[in-house]
Amino acid sequence: MTELRDRYIRFDWAIKRLLRQKANFGVLEGFLTVFLNEPIKIVEILESEGNQQQADDKFNRVDIKAKNNKGEIIIVEIQNTSELYYLERVLYGVAKAITEHINLGNTYKEVKKVYSISILYFDLGKGSDYIYVGQNNFVGLHTQDHLIISTKEKDTIVRKSPSEIFPTYILVRVNEFNKVAKSPLEEWVEYLKNGVISPDTQAPGLQEAREKLKYYSMSDAERYAYDEHINAIMIQNDVLGNARLEGMEEGRTKEKNDIARKMLANGLSIEQIAFITGLTEQEIKGL
Repeated sequence: MTELRDRYIRFDWAIKRLLRQKANFGVLEGFLTVFLNEPIKIVEILESEGNQQQADDKFNRVDIKAKNNKGEIIIVEIQNTSELYYLERVLYGVAKAITEHINLGNTYKEVKKVYSISILYFDLGKGSDYIYVGQNNFVGLHTQDHLIISTKEKDTIVRKSPSEIFPTYILVRVNEFNKVAKSPLEEWVEYLKNGVISPDTQAPGLQEAREKLKYYSMSDAERYAYDEHINAIMIQNDVLGNARLEGMEEGRTKEKNDIARKMLANGLSIEQIAFITGLTEQEIKGL
């Protein structure tokens, strides 16, 4: 019974329905504090593509865009299924955030740092880690030293690394996590993957999540909507999985047909080709 009582809702649903409310900022602030490795205080939730609340909106992706007390913009996006040109879209989203939050007539000094955190439930590519961080740095072609930029802040010249100005991209490959959660970062990724939160967690945000994100704290109507959301994700993943299998089978069939055509062109008999490729005589005759 304890397991049922302590069942926690998925983070994408929490972002869509709960974490935009100021009373629940503690969960999101804790998450960002852990992933960005510095204390984060949210002052405002900004408009974003994931603000839609309709039941038929895109359940495979949800995002939230926040501004912290330093004026920096943080985008958190959860992607449930694979998407062609995913990194290109992330780049576009960051560029859009930069241009949307600088007013016409402002100087470039007003450009704010943007953090983009992508929580991915699909295989983006090859790699042995479950978290990858991308930042801009300028490295000397011959000396290999890192360029430091001089800039002005509050009438004082300060020196900065380009990574303090350019966007930071964090890719969390949830399905690649297979460790025993010991650090706050690992505890968060374990929750993202398995919905598990340790009763004695000290990880920022997860203590609040244990109270705010309980499945059985929702109303019957909210639980029904949540269950439909989970079912939709599972159905889409099944459909995509079947499509991949069918595509692989089509590829194998095409390869067999190509081989059979070459064999015919080289004078092999239909019986020989059928034995080698596994195609029926009727299929070979139809090539």
